[in-house]
Amino acid sequence: MRRATRARLAADAALLVLATAFALPLVWLVLSSLDADADLRVRVPSAPTGANFGAVLDEETTFRPMLNSLLLCGSSTVLTVVCAALAAYPLSRHRSRLNRPYLLTVLFTTCLPITAVMVPVYGLFVRVDLIDTLHGTALFLTATQLPFAIWLTKNFMDGVPLVLEEAAWTDGASRAQSLVRVVLPLMGPGLAVVSVYTFIMLWGNFFVPFMLLLTPDRLPASVSIFTLFGNYGSVVYGQLAAFSVLYSTPVLVLYVLIARRLGGGFALGGAVKG
Repeated sequence: MRRATRARLAADAALLVLATAFALPLVWLVLSSLDADADLRVRVPSAPTGANFGAVLDEETTFRPMLNSLLLCGSSTVLTVVCAALAAYPLSRHRSRLNRPYLLTVLFTTCLPITAVMVPVYGLFVRVDLIDTLHGTALFLTATQLPFAIWLTKNFMDGVPLVLEEAAWTDGASRAQSLVRVVLPLMGPGLAVVSVYTFIMLWGNFFVPFMLLLTPDRLPASVSIFTLFGNYGSVVYGQLAAFSVLYSTPVLVLYVLIARRLGGGFALGGAVKG
């Protein structure tokens, strides 16, 4: 056997092992959600049932927490994308010696562990009366995602030629109009990437809402999942799997809705000549 063939087979085997490691939890999740006697074993249920979904589909366990998550993460995502676009525009269009140090500083803030700042943030929220509020938590979630969103948006915005904006300025458009009507539509795939990434990161965030939200009626689904864990380490695995499937649905739906934009690329063909 040739050396190149052996290397290819070894790479394929390694990828197969990684794919199996990622697929097994998902397979367990789907099978256990349909198994009335689910445990930690990956097995096909002898009598598939929807009882697990029926047990968790109520207002207290699923509907209200999911609505809280949608309000919290949706508003934070919109605010993050809007602020990132406004911050990335001057960084992309105005060249300065301070741009690179500023961007590196912004990127460095994403490396700070969230646990290191939660104590002062909690104290600040108590003082300004934002503790146990959805809008206050949404603002802090926006602040945590904004640095990386600015970095991503700036890189996508650099791909939009400046001459297109100059043509809009010649026709009498202001900078704000050129940003909204020229730049942002052309970088639609980039905004889709930023939106999906931000929403996924916020949707799975447990620690921030756990610390800043106190009332059970305001907890998102990422925190209310605690109700599926019983005392003394007992877990209702079937209901936990069913809730996890429902919890993953909004992210999958969001991806499907904007999948075309993600694969569309920048529609610049023929826009710039010469």
